[in-house]
Amino acid sequence: MTKRVLLLLADGFEPLEAAGFTDVLGWANIDGEEQIEVVSAGLRPVLKATFGFSVMPQAMLSDLDLTHFDALAVPGGFEGAGFYQDALSEQFIDAIATFEKLGKPVASVCVASLSLAAAGILRGRRATTYHQIGGKRKAQLETYGAIFIDRPVVIEDNLITSTGPGTAIEVAFALLRTLTSEANVQHIRTLMRMPEPSEAWRTQVQVVEAVT
Repeated sequence: MTKRVLLLLADGFEPLEAAGFTDVLGWANIDGEEQIEVVSAGLRPVLKATFGFSVMPQAMLSDLDLTHFDALAVPGGFEGAGFYQDALSEQFIDAIATFEKLGKPVASVCVASLSLAAAGILRGRRATTYHQIGGKRKAQLETYGAIFIDRPVVIEDNLITSTGPGTAIEVAFALLRTLTSEANVQHIRTLMRMPEPSEAWRTQVQVVEAVT
């Protein structure tokens, strides 16, 4: 039976973060142990990506029955490109909350974890987000009651959060593992020539605190 993943795109999303899902799950659909359909959707018929080009999602979010999906994937984006206008809107965060209520996996990349937090699903749970010196995004995440963990990818129950575009592939593999199996993940890694990250990568912090 085909697994269906909703790729929820906000205006101003980052292309590489979306591509992690489309490529890994696309390869899995073609050569994996079971079919996976990725359906892109947004709040607008035409979305602009972070770096200026436009994208037409396959569907408007308002037209979809979310109960017909097995998982949700949410790429992040840039504030300067207008990402938070959609990503923190009521319709956007309501969709995220619906997947949590249904007990289905929710995967986010970079600052998309702020959308998960705004939806109320990270309260009291471990999560991460993009973190710079000064800690603006970390502070935002913690304002919603999340427990910030400075690791590239954090998995807590059915929720996957991460720190930046370079983690998108690993978030997609984590989601694939949840939907299928570890054997399938390793099979797709081999086909894609995508090596397993080292333990050093998996535990690397984003901001090294200065020693005083």
